[in-house]
Amino acid sequence: MKKLFCTLVALVAVATCVSVHATDLTDRLNALSAVSGVKTLQSTDGLEKLVCFVNQQLDWKDEAEGSFAQRVIIKHRGFDRPTVMVTEGYGAAYALHPGYQEELSTLLEANLVFVEHRYFLESTPQPCDWSHLTVENSAGDYHHIRNLLREVYPGKWFTTGISKGGQTTMFYRTFYPNDVDGSVSYVAPLNKSLEDGRHEPFINQAGTAEERARIQEFQMETLKRRATLEPMFADYCSRKGYTFRVPVSEIFDLAVLEYSFAFWQWGDDLAQIPALTATDSTYYKHLIDKCEPSYFAQQTPYTSFNVQAMRELGYYGYDTAPFEEYLSIPHAEGYMRRVMIPDSLTYIEFDGNLYERVNTFLRENDLPMMFIYGEYDPWSATGVTWLNDKKHIRVFVEPGGSHKARIGTMPEATQKEIKKILKRWTKD
Repeated sequence: MKKLFCTLVALVAVATCVSVHATDLTDRLNALSAVSGVKTLQSTDGLEKLVCFVNQQLDWKDEAEGSFAQRVIIKHRGFDRPTVMVTEGYGAAYALHPGYQEELSTLLEANLVFVEHRYFLESTPQPCDWSHLTVENSAGDYHHIRNLLREVYPGKWFTTGISKGGQTTMFYRTFYPNDVDGSVSYVAPLNKSLEDGRHEPFINQAGTAEERARIQEFQMETLKRRATLEPMFADYCSRKGYTFRVPVSEIFDLAVLEYSFAFWQWGDDLAQIPALTATDSTYYKHLIDKCEPSYFAQQTPYTSFNVQAMRELGYYGYDTAPFEEYLSIPHAEGYMRRVMIPDSLTYIEFDGNLYERVNTFLRENDLPMMFIYGEYDPWSATGVTWLNDKKHIRVFVEPGGSHKARIGTMPEATQKEIKKILKRWTKD
C-alpha cells in the first residue's frame, strides 16, 4: 500500500509538471499565426506531446496557388534541448500512438517535431491538385517549419527519416543544406529512373545461393500451380473489394514477382517458405501474407507515393526471365504506369533532374550526414553506399541487414562509433 501511495504521488507530480509545460508550449505555438488546431496527446513516457497543423503554401514559388494544412506532432523535452525533425515520407498516424518512440530523438534526448508528408492522410490538399506534389515543394514545407519553430526551439536541429522518409531527409538537405546541424537517413534509396535496373541484379546476388534458390523455387511452384491458386487469389481480391486496371491474372504474376523483393526487404525467415509438398492452401496463404494484392489495387492508400515515384523518385523493375514459361504477361516493363497510376495521371513522365541534383550535391559536399542501410535490403542497391571517401558524410551497412536496419540493430562496435559521431554533432 505504501508503494502504491508513493507511485500515485509521483504520478501526480509528473502530471502537474506536464501541465505547466503544456501551457507554456501551447501558448508559444498558438502565438504563431501559421499554427492552428493545437491539441494535447497522450504519451506513455511522461513527455508532453501535442499535435497541430501548419499552414503551408501549395507551391513555394507562387503564393497565389493557395495553401493547405500540414499535420505536425511535437514531443517536448525542453526549450533548451536540441530538436529532431522527422521528415516522414508518408502519413503520420502511427506517431500519434502514446507509446511511439523515435530512435534519433531518444538517443539525443531531443525534442521531436514529426511532420506528415504533403498529400498523405490529414495533410492532403483539397481539392487535390497533383501538380504540386513535388520534392522541391515538400522540401519547402520542412524549411518553413524549421524557420517557424526557430524561436520555440533555438538549439541545434537535426533531421531523420526512414525509407521514403530517409529519402526526404536527403532531399531536404540538398535543397536547404544549412537548415540543420546533422541528418540521419535510414534505408534511403536514390533511384535514377522509374525502373532503375540495379535492384534486379542485387536480388540475384543477395544472401547465399541456397537461399536464392529456395525463394525462386517458391515463386516457380506458385506459378506452376496457377490453375488452382489464381482462382483462390481472385476470390480473395473480390471479397476484399479490390479492383485493378489490368486483368487479375497479371496481378497474380506481379505478386509472385514481388515476392523475392519483399523477402529480402523485410529479412524474412527462409524456414517459413512452404515446401514443395505443401498444400495449395498453404501456398496461397503464404503468397497473400507476403505480397498482399492491395499493393496493386485501385484502392491502394499509396497513390501519392506512386505519383511521386512516377514523377521523380523512381522505383524498381522485375526480372521475369526465370519465369517466362509460366507468366501470363510477356514482360513486366512499365508495370507501374500500367497498373499503379490512376488513368488521369498516366501522362506524367519521369524527370531525372532530382537524381542528378542530389547525386551532384553529395559528391561535391561533405556535411554532417549519416546513412544507415541493410546489407540485403534491395533498396540498398540504389543507396548512396558509394559515399565512402568523406570525412563528415558517413555510411553504415548492417551485415545481413534488411529494411529494418537502424542504429540499434548495428553491431555493438558500430553503435558505439555512431553514438560518438552523434555526440560530436551536438557539441560542435
